[in-house]
Amino acid sequence: MRRGIFGGSFDPVHLGHLIVAGAAADRLRLDRVHFVPAWTQPFKSSGHHASPEDRLAMLQAALRSDRRFVLDTREVARQGVSYTVETLRELRAEFPDDELCLLVGADAAREMSAWHEADSIPQLARIVVLTRPGVDATEQADTAETLEVPRVDISATAIRESVRRGEPIRELVPSGVADYIEAHRLYVAGD
Repeated sequence: MRRGIFGGSFDPVHLGHLIVAGAAADRLRLDRVHFVPAWTQPFKSSGHHASPEDRLAMLQAALRSDRRFVLDTREVARQGVSYTVETLRELRAEFPDDELCLLVGADAAREMSAWHEADSIPQLARIVVLTRPGVDATEQADTAETLEVPRVDISATAIRESVRRGEPIRELVPSGVADYIEAHRLYVAGD
């Protein structure tokens, strides 16, 4: 089996995440794409962010759209800073015969050399850098390959800001995610 590993804060998960993951699954012939939300968001600015539990619930609602998509809760279960290399080691132990493809965005790929035990990552998984049309990916590490995916101009930060301002977000997130955000009053200023 071929598995994609797609990590992030998913705060909130949006249609851009699903479109990019679906394109990667199609082009790489992935049987499963593991969405792996992080417990903490150490590089994110302060503001109105959803709890790990809320982000898991939104992912559960969103991932129903594609049978290849799997919610992987291991980093949230660790309750602390998680390193990609640890997650990959666990997945390698759990699925020793499967091919693992670490799916990373171009921005994250530029910082990979600074990741914890970065040199071990290529031994654990095939690194696939997801690039947008027109983006030069030639500066990526020799151990990575690139895959052009559709450009989707949706940002979780912009979604949170739209909610805070009372603007509609239903064209940006799956309907179950929009319903959850509304029902739980996520990202609303003053809450």
